[in-house]
Amino acid sequence: MQKWVYGFGAGRNDGKAEMRNLLGGKGANLAEMASIGLPVPPGFTITTEVCTYYYQHGKQYPAELTAQVAENLARIEQAVGLKFGDEAKPLLVSVRSGARVSMPGMMDTVLNLGLNDRTVEGLATASGDARFAWDSYRRFIQMYGSVVLDVDHHRFEEIIEDTKLDRGVTEDTQLSAEDWKHVVTQYKAMVQEVLGSPFPQDPEAQLWGAIGAVFGSWMNQRAITYRRLHDIPAEWGTAVNVQAMVFGNMGEDCATGVCFTRDPSTGENIFYGEYLINAQGEDVVAGIRTPQPMSEARAKPGERSMEVAMPAAYAELVKVRETLEKHYTDMQDIEFTVQQNKLYMLQTRNGKRTAAASLKIAVDMAREGLIDEREAVRRVSPGSLDQLLHPTLDPKAPRNLLSKGLPASPGAACGTVVFSADEAEARAAKGESVILVRIETSPEDIHGMHAAKGILTTRGGMTSHAAVVARGMGRPCVAGAGGVVVDYNSQQLRAGGQTIQAGETITLDGATGEIFLGAVAMVEPQLSGDFATLMGWADKVRRLKVRANAETPLDADTAKKFGAEGIGLCRTEHMFFDPARIGAVRQMIMSESEGGRRDALAKLLPFQREDFSELFRIMAGFPVTIRLLDPPLHEFLPHKEEELAEVAESLGADLATMQRRAADLSEANPMLGHRGCRLGVTYPEIYEMQARAIFEAAVAIAKETGKAPVPEIMIPLVATRKELEITRAQVDKVAKEVFAEAGQEIEYLVGTMIELPRAALTADAIAGTADFFSFGTNDLTQTTFGLSRDDAGKFLPYYVEKGILPKDPFVSIDPEGVGALVQIATEKGRSVKPAIKLGICGEHGGDPSSIQFCESVGLDYVSCSPYRVPVARLAAAQAALSGASDRTA
Repeated sequence: MQKWVYGFGAGRNDGKAEMRNLLGGKGANLAEMASIGLPVPPGFTITTEVCTYYYQHGKQYPAELTAQVAENLARIEQAVGLKFGDEAKPLLVSVRSGARVSMPGMMDTVLNLGLNDRTVEGLATASGDARFAWDSYRRFIQMYGSVVLDVDHHRFEEIIEDTKLDRGVTEDTQLSAEDWKHVVTQYKAMVQEVLGSPFPQDPEAQLWGAIGAVFGSWMNQRAITYRRLHDIPAEWGTAVNVQAMVFGNMGEDCATGVCFTRDPSTGENIFYGEYLINAQGEDVVAGIRTPQPMSEARAKPGERSMEVAMPAAYAELVKVRETLEKHYTDMQDIEFTVQQNKLYMLQTRNGKRTAAASLKIAVDMAREGLIDEREAVRRVSPGSLDQLLHPTLDPKAPRNLLSKGLPASPGAACGTVVFSADEAEARAAKGESVILVRIETSPEDIHGMHAAKGILTTRGGMTSHAAVVARGMGRPCVAGAGGVVVDYNSQQLRAGGQTIQAGETITLDGATGEIFLGAVAMVEPQLSGDFATLMGWADKVRRLKVRANAETPLDADTAKKFGAEGIGLCRTEHMFFDPARIGAVRQMIMSESEGGRRDALAKLLPFQREDFSELFRIMAGFPVTIRLLDPPLHEFLPHKEEELAEVAESLGADLATMQRRAADLSEANPMLGHRGCRLGVTYPEIYEMQARAIFEAAVAIAKETGKAPVPEIMIPLVATRKELEITRAQVDKVAKEVFAEAGQEIEYLVGTMIELPRAALTADAIAGTADFFSFGTNDLTQTTFGLSRDDAGKFLPYYVEKGILPKDPFVSIDPEGVGALVQIATEKGRSVKPAIKLGICGEHGGDPSSIQFCESVGLDYVSCSPYRVPVARLAAAQAALSGASDRTA
């Protein structure tokens, strides 16, 4: 018989931390905590395999599941001395989802399951506190009604607010047992009205309803969106955790809290978190009551820390903190309950954190001896470094402070105000920067949170939904801004005596919690300290070199600051659009004779020479790969008649002749037409001018600095060996001429860009003429798929959503098609020339999963945009540590 249910606690631990794929992260960690002696209420986990079975069998459960659940429920009953459904001594349980990775889109927790009109009386008698019992019952109806029965949670909140208004009170804690009994009566009547059926009274039906809701939530739109954003496969499934209830709302000697073993925003090694006395878990994150700090050192005037209010429980929790960090060797996110001064652990998991915190925690833990340097390198997500590589608010910039909230997720963001997730997504899709403003966020908002540049909420603490999700996404967030009033109906917010309409601009500083009217200037990041330390550790272990795509001094400087080891792609056509040059470029294009073209190119030569001199000077001996002119000539043509007339005048030609020439140059499909090496073959003077500029610049910089540059001249769009032979001969001829004129020689390489399937398939022939290959995976993806990158965005998201493609192939390299061609070209090229230098220079060069692929096929370097260089360095180190090349071999 297959085991579908695993028990934990009360002397039985079927699972362990390593079983997270089967038990989910929550279930595996509950079993692990119980096994190391921490106080975990007993429970059981229904495995992720049940979820998979459920969807593969028409939403039916395995035949053995009912009996295995009953057996484990009986074990809990025996452990705690209570019975599920018993009117005198009822066992109550919680039901939680638990995928192998934390997923904010999953079903919310259901607490107090097992209460009904009879067991609530038994709970009141057994606890000696009728208020507690009826408060627990109303919480259960509210949670179960919302997350299982799908009744709008606002309907429940309205009933509570009306009751408080009638009783003349402002806090939930001021309502009596009779008040809660009244609320329960109204709750049940409302559920009956909405659903047309009564709220379920049978505890067994309640339990299976909650289990079904967990599995159902795996395929809700929130969860699907989250999985798509984070590349989580649908087949992983979720587990279900059923656990004996412990109560934080039985009185002043009870509490509940959420804490982190280190500060998840900064990474500082302090106990960080919030708790509430006389509350249940959802109260802490819901924003209904203001949580209090854990430690006295973090308390502000008027706040009562757990350290002061519950010193014994706090001291035990501090020991648990130390135990968990040593056991898991990572920062933990902990949920706990204190029932009548006794501490219970409800969850631990690796805590979500900002990029800055992730970096600091990894470096600190290595220094503390908890992990080694290699593990520290593995711990930081390369993609998360983006959060550290972009501007923050300029401290000297003028600003108009509107209000202040909690600094829930660091970083700065500026954008137009929107009040709904749908609006955020729609505006962001049009290229607009938006700030999502909500009273409080929920899992339904996840798509808008991802689309927004920053998030502002008026409720919630540092562990609220908004704060936790924003930190995980790397979005700046200001939470709990009580001085901000949001009015969804009028689409406006009021703060600081001002009214801000939807569409107006605000700026958030997630590091301080400040909110400013209008845009505030920002400054570049400082990449030193822990960042530099981790990058140094990464550089020790990575094999792949990392270069940058750059053609301007600013880009080259930025790339070098970020640790680039040369330039892997200088797109010379980007240099031609400067207003001082475009006229000569157009003259060259429109000339119908070689002599006319050479005259125009002579005007461009000094500009190009200085362009390359600047790059060689900045790169100071690092290789600089320069791609000769690649795009079709039509891209440089005048678009207006007056511009065409200017070109005609400069050439001494009439406008009609120029119009005819422009028509001759037009192409039906220019990206597959007269471009790349085809220009070099038909107009050799173009490549000759560029080669002369490169070599003259290299010789001059060698004399100036005493350090010879390393130019690598790249011929684009080669499909045959003969094309490369012809164009290489042009380059070599110019090199001899320049070296003879200068009386000095320097080393250089001539290679090609592999961006056509034919080039990949005939790479052994091409390698005979090439010193290096650089894979232009942007065009290789276009030509392999038959896609236009500029147009495919209209349908590629649909393809990814429907599972036709696992990822956008322009974002992450397609290993089965494009990747196969890269591997073929690599193997064929090295079969002819074992030492041939191989790299990648498409935008995939900055994508971590694509870098993993590059390591696996044994390329020598990747090249990416300057701001992605640190990402690539760390990803290359992680690829080396994962042994990607060994697996492929």
